[in-house]
Amino acid sequence: HVQLVESGGGSVQAGGSLRLSCAASGSTIGSYGIGWFRQTPGKEREGVAYISPSGGMTSGELTFYGDSVKGRFTISRNNAKNTVYLEMNSLKPQDSAMYYCAARRPSSVVWDRAPEFGVWGQGTQVTVS
Repeated sequence: HVQLVESGGGSVQAGGSLRLSCAASGSTIGSYGIGWFRQTPGKEREGVAYISPSGGMTSGELTFYGDSVKGRFTISRNNAKNTVYLEMNSLKPQDSAMYYCAARRPSSVVWDRAPEFGVWGQGTQVTVS
């Protein structure tokens, strides 16, 4: 059973960058599709980015991004470190939120449906001013 721990959040000025990490334990992160979601108080959890399972292969991974972050955020995976990253550039105040990573088994369901993810990390706060 995989467990996820996020890190890397913090406070940054608009235009700056942060890199979030999602470290997995208990299982191989490459076996799962990993999504990054964010949430602000009173709003639904929003899909930010997703990387498909690798199955031990370095080719064939698919990535998806929410419209509001395309061209600014990049999701990647390091199977050797059992970690998925979210590189966030050109940050805007509206990117401020609690960021969560989540895991799901291989699925054909659209990537940004939060209920499809069975395992969640505790979240890491990002504040852009």
